[in-house]
Amino acid sequence: MAFAASTAVNAALTALPARRARSASARARVAALSSRQNKITTTFDLRQRARRTRARSSNASRALITAAYRGSQSGYVSFKGKSPGSVSFGAIAEPATETAAGVAYETLALGVPKESFKDERRVALAPDALGKLVKAGMKVVVESNAGVESEYADEQYVEQGCVIGNPWTADIVCKIRPPSKPEVAKLREGQILFSNIYPRQDEALVESLRAKGVTAFGLDCVPRTISRAQAFDTLSSMANISGYRAIVEAANALPRFFAGQFTMAGNVPPAKVLVVGAGVAGLAAVQTAKNMGAIVRAFDVRAAAREQVESMGAEFLEVELEESGEGAGGYAKEMSPEFIAAEMELFAKQCAECDIVVTTALIPGRPAPKLISKAMVESMRPGSVTVDLAAEAGGNIESTVPGKVIRTSNGVTCVGYTDLPSRCAGQSSTLFGNNIANFIMSMGDAKEGRFEIRLDDEAVRGALVTQNGKIMFPPPPPPPKPVPVRAPEPEEVCDLDAADECKPPPAWIPDAKSAMALGALLALFYAAGGAAPPPEAIGLMSTFSLACIVGYFAVNGVSAALHSPLMSVTNAISGMTAIGALELMRGGLLPDTVAATAAAAAVAMSAVNIAGGFFMTGRMLDMFKRPDDPPSYSNLLLVPVIAAIAFYAKQAAAGVAAVALHESIALASALCCIGAISMLASQQTARTGNALGSAGVLLGLAATAGPRLATASADMLMQAAGALGVGGVVGLAIAARCAITDLPQLVAAFHSLVGLAATLTSVAAYMSHPAATGAAHLGATCFGVFIGALTFTGSVIAFAKLQGLVPSKEVALPAKQVFNSAALAGSLYYCAMFFKAAVAGATGDAVSALGAIAALGAFIGLHATLAVGGGDTPVVITVLNSSSGWALCAEGFVLGSQLLTVVGALIGASGAILSQIMCVAMNRSIVGVLLGIKGTLNKTKTVDVDPNMLCDVERGECVVSDAGTAAQDLADAKKVLIVPGYGLAVSKAQYAMADLIELLRESGKDVVVAVHPVAGRMPGQLNVLLAEAGVPYDVVKEMEEVENDVDKYDVSLVVGANDTVNPSAVEDPNSELAGMPVIQVWRSQKVLVLKRSLAGGYADVENPLFFNSNTNMVLGDAKSSIEEIKDGLKALL
Repeated sequence: MAFAASTAVNAALTALPARRARSASARARVAALSSRQNKITTTFDLRQRARRTRARSSNASRALITAAYRGSQSGYVSFKGKSPGSVSFGAIAEPATETAAGVAYETLALGVPKESFKDERRVALAPDALGKLVKAGMKVVVESNAGVESEYADEQYVEQGCVIGNPWTADIVCKIRPPSKPEVAKLREGQILFSNIYPRQDEALVESLRAKGVTAFGLDCVPRTISRAQAFDTLSSMANISGYRAIVEAANALPRFFAGQFTMAGNVPPAKVLVVGAGVAGLAAVQTAKNMGAIVRAFDVRAAAREQVESMGAEFLEVELEESGEGAGGYAKEMSPEFIAAEMELFAKQCAECDIVVTTALIPGRPAPKLISKAMVESMRPGSVTVDLAAEAGGNIESTVPGKVIRTSNGVTCVGYTDLPSRCAGQSSTLFGNNIANFIMSMGDAKEGRFEIRLDDEAVRGALVTQNGKIMFPPPPPPPKPVPVRAPEPEEVCDLDAADECKPPPAWIPDAKSAMALGALLALFYAAGGAAPPPEAIGLMSTFSLACIVGYFAVNGVSAALHSPLMSVTNAISGMTAIGALELMRGGLLPDTVAATAAAAAVAMSAVNIAGGFFMTGRMLDMFKRPDDPPSYSNLLLVPVIAAIAFYAKQAAAGVAAVALHESIALASALCCIGAISMLASQQTARTGNALGSAGVLLGLAATAGPRLATASADMLMQAAGALGVGGVVGLAIAARCAITDLPQLVAAFHSLVGLAATLTSVAAYMSHPAATGAAHLGATCFGVFIGALTFTGSVIAFAKLQGLVPSKEVALPAKQVFNSAALAGSLYYCAMFFKAAVAGATGDAVSALGAIAALGAFIGLHATLAVGGGDTPVVITVLNSSSGWALCAEGFVLGSQLLTVVGALIGASGAILSQIMCVAMNRSIVGVLLGIKGTLNKTKTVDVDPNMLCDVERGECVVSDAGTAAQDLADAKKVLIVPGYGLAVSKAQYAMADLIELLRESGKDVVVAVHPVAGRMPGQLNVLLAEAGVPYDVVKEMEEVENDVDKYDVSLVVGANDTVNPSAVEDPNSELAGMPVIQVWRSQKVLVLKRSLAGGYADVENPLFFNSNTNMVLGDAKSSIEEIKDGLKALL
C-alpha cells in the first residue's frame, strides 16, 4: 500500500506541471476510487484557481492526496516546479486541511486618529462605516474627539461597537491627510497605513515610511480605470463634494441671483457659469449650478465628456483644433501649444461673458496648468466670482491665492480654498469612510472574514506604496494579456454516478412523437366530422388546412434578413379585415346602426394597416438596395391589376357580373397574397412581392365591393370610400414619419388595430345576422371576439413595453397562471351562454356574453404579455403577428369567406413559423415564453475555460479601454467580425457603423457583420437598420454562417449586443440563457465591446464576456464611440 501511495503521489506530481503551463498556482486532487487486490485506480482532477485576474507570483504548489484503501490517511505533498514537466518534492505533511490565507478579522485592530492638519475637519471613517468593520469582526479604536469637527460624537462611535483609545497601537491605521513627521514617529514596523500619501510629490514621506517598515497604501493611488475600484476611489468622492461646494461658495460670493426671475420690479437674467474641466468635480459643479437655475457652459479636452455635460442640460464648448485629450489613469493629458493657444482664445471670450468661472484641471505629479490669466480675470464684470479647485497645486487661475479669498481691483472675487471637502465635513467623512471600508473589505475574503494583501490584485498593487522595508511605488505595468487559445474539444466521458443520463434516447421516440401528433390530428378531424357541420364549414376547413400548409412552406423560404419586411407585409395583408367589415356596412353617408358603426370603424382601422404596412415595407426594401443594383419597376404589376379591377367594377355596377367572376377575383386575390410572401425569399424578388401583396389586397377589396355595386346607394359607397380613404391617409402618414428604430413599436401598434377590427367585425356580424345559429358560425364568432380582443390588448402592451411606457421586465399578478386559467375558463363559460342565448333568440343576452368574452380575452392578452420578460419580446411580436392572422381567419369562418380564411391561415402560419424560428434561436419553448417560464429548453454541459482568461466577476474587474486603443486594435487586425445588437438601434449608430465598415474594407480588412436571429426587438430589425445605412448585404451574415470561423478573426467588435454574445449560454448550465445559441465572439483573438455600462442585457442576465481578459470595454454611447474609433483609425491608416 505504501508503494501504491507513493506511485499515486509521483503520478500526481508528474501530471501537474504539464497542466500548469499558464498558472503559477494550481491544486491537484488525487482520489483513489477503488482498491481491489492491492490495485489502486486513480483519477486526476486538476483545477486552476480562478479567483483572481492573475496568478500569484509564488511558484510553490501543493497536491492533496486522498487514498481510499484501509488504513490510509490523507496528506499534502509540497513541491516547487523547476520547469514544466519536472518537479521535486519534499515530505508528506498532515493533516489534510489547508491553512487559510490571510489574517482573521478577529485578530485585527483598526485605529482612527484625529486629523492633525490645520483646519482639517474631516475624520477618516464615520461611525456607520466603522460599524460595518466591527460587524465583520474587527476591533476598532477611535481617538477621542476624532469626529467632533464632522459632527460625530464619541458616543456615536461607541454605539457602533468602537472603543475610544489610542489608535496608533492598532494593526491598521486609517487617515485622510498624509501623516506628519510626529505621526510617522508613532508608527511601528509591520503596521499598515491607509491614507493619502501623494508619493510623486512627497518622496521624503515615502522614504520615512519605508525606513519605519510600514506597509503604506496611498488612497490617492488607487487605479481609477478599474471599474470595481470606483468603490474605493476617495479622490472621486472628494472631487464630487468639491465641485458641489465650489458652486455653493460662488453663490455666496455672487451679489445677485443664480436663477433668472421675472418680477414687477424688473427682470433678472440667470447667472452664466463656466466650468473648465468636466471630470468628477467639474460635472458635480455643472449639475449643482444647473439645479440652481444658472446657464452653464463646460469645457474639457476629452471628447468623451461631451455626452455627460449635455445630458445635464449644459452647453459643451469646443475649440476648432482637433486633438484628443485622453490621458492615462482617467486624467486629461497635457495638450500641444497650438491647442493651448486656441483654448486661451476661447477662455478669454467666455470670461468676458460669464459671471462665475470654476476651474478643476489637474495633471497628477505636476503643478496645475494655468488656464485663466490675470487679463481674463480683469475682463470679467465687477461682482463676478472665480473658484479654483486646483488651488492646492498652484491653481489654474493666475489671480488665485491658495487658501484665501481675495477681491481684485476690478471687483472680482477669487476663491482659492484648499479645504472645500472639509467645508462639508460630515458628508465628506461619510463618503471617505465608505471608500476605505470597501477597500479593506475587498482585500482578502470578506465572506470568510480574512484580510490579505494580494499583489496580484491590481487595485491593491496600484495603491501599495511601501512594504517590508521596500518602496513599491510606482506599480509595475500590467503584463500583456494572454492570447486566447481554444483548447481541443475533450472526449465526452460518462459520469459513473449519472450513467443513465449519458445514454442516448431510444431510437423509436422521434417516430412515436410523430405518430402521436398524427393521431391527435385524426381525432380532431373525426370530432369535426362527427359534429355534422354544414358542407360550407367543411369546405372552409379544407381551405384553411391547405392554406396553413402553403403558408408553412412559403415562410420557410424567406431569408432571416427579410423577416422584418415579411412581418410588415403580413401586417398589411391582415388589414383585409376590412373585407368582412365592408360587407356589414349599412346606412348612407353615416352608419345607421351600432353594428354598422362598428363595421365602419373596423374598415378605417384596417385601412391604416393596409396603407401603412405596404408603405413601410417599401421603405425597408429600398434600404437593402445597393448602388449598383438595377432599378426596380415592380409597381408595373399594378397596371394590369387596376385595369382588371376597372373592367370588373364596370360589369359589377351594371349587374351583369356572374357569381363565378366574383369568386375568381377573390381567388386571384388569395393567390397574389401567397405569391407576395413567397417572393420575399430573396432580395432580388422582394420588391415584386410587396407590389404583389398590394395587388392582392386591392383585388380582395374589389371582390368584396363588386357584388354590392349594383344595389348600394351612392351615399353608402361614399361612406365606404371615406372610411378606406381616411384610414389609408393616416396609415401613410404614420409609416412615413416612423423611424426605422421604431419599427417594432409600429408593427405592434398595427397588430392591435387588426385585433380590434376583428373583434368589432365579429360582434357586428352577429348583430347583423342574429338568426344564423349554426354551431360552426357561433363558435367562429366566439373565437373571433376572443382572439381579436387578446391580440388587441397584447399588442398594446407590447407597444408600451417597446416604447418604454411600462417596464420591460415581467410584471404579473401573484399566481398568474391561476388568473389566466380562470379567465380562459370564464371565456368558455360565456361562450356557452352565448350559444344558449343565440339559439333562444335573446340577442341582447348574446351580445352581453360576447362582451364578457372580449373583456376576458383582453385581460389574458394584457396580463400574459405583461408577464413575458423583456428578453422574449421578439417571440411575443411574432406570436401577436400570428394571432392577428387567426383573428382574420375566424372572421372568414363567421362570414363564410374563403378569401379571408385563406389569407388568415397564411398570416397565422407565417407568424407561427417565425415564432418557432425565434424560439429555436433562443433555445426556448413557445409555451415557456407565453407562460412566462424562465430558462431554456436544454441545459448545455459546462465548458472548461482557462481561469486566466477571466477577470473576477464578483469583484467586478474588467479592462476599460478608450477609442484610441480600440482604433489601434482594428488597425492591427486583418479579419474583423462585427456583431451589432439593439444598442446600435438605440444610439442610432448605424450610419457611423457603415462608415467604419467602409473605412475598414478600403484599408484591405476582411470585414463580416454577424447578426443573431433575435438581435433587436423583432426578427430582422438589425438587418434593416444596417441596410438603411448602406451596409452591403453581402457582408452581413447569419449566426450559422460564422459560428465555425469565429476563432479565425483577429478582432470581434460587439456594438450594443449583450445576451446574444453571452458566454453563460455555453459555459454555465445554471444560467437562464443556458443552451441558447450565441455568437461566440470570445473565441476570437481580441474582443472590443461598445456599451454604455456593464449592466445586463434585455434578459437581465450578467455577461461574463465583459470580464474576459481578451475583452476591452469601450464604455459610452455607441455612436460617439464608433465615430471616435473611426477618427482614430483614419489617423492610423
